[in-house]
Amino acid sequence: MRTGNEPLTARSPLRMRFWLSLWGLLWAVGGSLAFAFAGRVGWAVACGVFGIVVVTDLIIVIRHIRQGPHFQPGRDVPPYEPPRHR
Repeated sequence: MRTGNEPLTARSPLRMRFWLSLWGLLWAVGGSLAFAFAGRVGWAVACGVFGIVVVTDLIIVIRHIRQGPHFQPGRDVPPYEPPRHR
């Protein structure tokens, strides 16, 4: 049910984003090293740029996790206002 205030009460799965970013960082660093050893400089740079994007996302996610309930409300806080009974 849509209430119209979804942007105010939206939630982001920050812990999942954290682990997916770590997984992406692992692949970016691994790919960058593998392509550098294989002599594919362009692909190594592309993986390095992707790694920089992933590190930036990790910094933002960690910052939001540390800010606490402002960005991550607990399970007892509903994601929307309950419907009003008529």
